[in-house]
Amino acid sequence: MSRLSEEPIPRREYKNGEMLSIVGFGGILCLGHSLRETSALVSEVRDRGINYFDVAPSYGGGEAEEKLGPALEPYRSMVFLACKTMRRDAEGAQEDLERSLKRMRTDHFDLYQLHAVTAMKEVDEIFDDRGAIGTVVRAREKGLVRYIGFSAHSEEAALAMLDRFSFDSILFPFNIVCSANGHFGPRVMEHAKEKGVARLALKAMAYSPWSSKGDHPWPKCWYRPIDDPVLARLALRFTLSEDVTAAIPPGEEALFRIAMEGAAKFTPLSADERKDLVGRINDVQPLFKKT
Repeated sequence: MSRLSEEPIPRREYKNGEMLSIVGFGGILCLGHSLRETSALVSEVRDRGINYFDVAPSYGGGEAEEKLGPALEPYRSMVFLACKTMRRDAEGAQEDLERSLKRMRTDHFDLYQLHAVTAMKEVDEIFDDRGAIGTVVRAREKGLVRYIGFSAHSEEAALAMLDRFSFDSILFPFNIVCSANGHFGPRVMEHAKEKGVARLALKAMAYSPWSSKGDHPWPKCWYRPIDDPVLARLALRFTLSEDVTAAIPPGEEALFRIAMEGAAKFTPLSADERKDLVGRINDVQPLFKKT
């Protein structure tokens, strides 16, 4: 693992004076690395000022939690740790929460998120009398969770979630290609702002769907990422120029390092740069479109 430069990563407010690094460490980065390698990377990024870590039990079937937990343990009191559940029922969400707390070697999560909400059926299940929202609220009451959020890849589901509960944050694809070519994202951004919900970004460096099935150079990405360093930094700057707290880069280490360097040197996109960027991606198929 090559080391990053020494330039620090800026931070922005999440809520209540809580400051997060403008790029976060996604648990998928741990997949395929030994515990020693994971620990070295966590120590390195902590030295750069990364204090926002995000993980889920679905990443590698638990591998990410099993490696990130021990690696992060020495720094637990100094970081903002987010976790997720894809279970929609209260019992399943409780199982996920208890297992994740154990794997991550912590007595609480700073942010716990209902993960990857896609369909309205899932929204209804979450808010059913026996839905997952009950587990998460009770966890907050017990001090096992500080903030409650959700992630989504659907505007319809995201808007419905925002209207059903007073969430602390949303994790959503705020991305130049989706915004410019798919008209996907701006409605969610504005509604979240109206609700006073903090915005965290997914897929800032996503380019398009893969053009074919089979082997790809970025096996940890289910979409085609932007891997040209210049264009990737511009795409990240677009997202960070929106009203977001932070972005989670792809789980490939090489792409994460591009994002780290871009974040360290971040300046908002000018109007001319934004226009130029839109021109550079105007024929690209977006990963998500407004429906």
